[in-house]
Amino acid sequence: MERVSLRRDPDWWTLPAAAGAWWSLDLPSKNLRATLTARIWSPAGNAGRVLVAHDGPDYDKHAGLGRYVAASITAGRVEPCHVVLLPAGDRNEWYAALPAYARGLGQEILPQLTDRLSPGRPVAAVGASVGALALLHCQRRHPEVFAGLFLQSGSFFQPRFDRQESGFARYLPIVRWTGRVLRAPDGPGVPVTMTCGRLEENLANNRSMAEALRAQGYPVTFAQIEGGHDWPAWRDALEPHLTSLLRRLTALM
Repeated sequence: MERVSLRRDPDWWTLPAAAGAWWSLDLPSKNLRATLTARIWSPAGNAGRVLVAHDGPDYDKHAGLGRYVAASITAGRVEPCHVVLLPAGDRNEWYAALPAYARGLGQEILPQLTDRLSPGRPVAAVGASVGALALLHCQRRHPEVFAGLFLQSGSFFQPRFDRQESGFARYLPIVRWTGRVLRAPDGPGVPVTMTCGRLEENLANNRSMAEALRAQGYPVTFAQIEGGHDWPAWRDALEPHLTSLLRRLTALM
């Protein structure tokens, strides 16, 4: 029997898109011994914010991130901004609380982007799963380059919740780092919006991390959403949750 999906495309999927253009930028990193080639969408006219996405090509292909931003600009929901799609590289290594990646992102890649696109302004950043983990890991070490974080289904592994993930090669480094964050008395707070699906194994560790960050002075919004650990759920959470974060950051500029 054919199964009928009840999921509907979000309204921005069919809204008119703001004018803009895609282009590429090479971002060398000595820490990573690699050059990342980012795909960037820039709106026509001025743009005051840079929105950086981990797993950027997949965020655009499977969650329509570029379309979401362009449509949201036209609808007046968010201010014009650049969208930077960062490729993942060695994802399971780089994104898993790896100090070299945090140095490369915080000291090299993001400064290159802001110098080119929005001098003097920290970025907003988007990530899912270990991509969300890597953003928070970097923000704790290099808070000056971040204005806000949008973290979806972060892989904030803890033994009490996530022993089923123990086969992951960098499970223990993630557990150790997560534990240090949870025990910290304070932190370099920026506005954070977190989403996690009702059906996810990550739901408990995301709730725990949200509570810890809030206690440390981060302005945290936590949204439990429909769906699981997948692109359709992450796409459907962009509006209203990423929209609200971007509007909040605009008010703080």
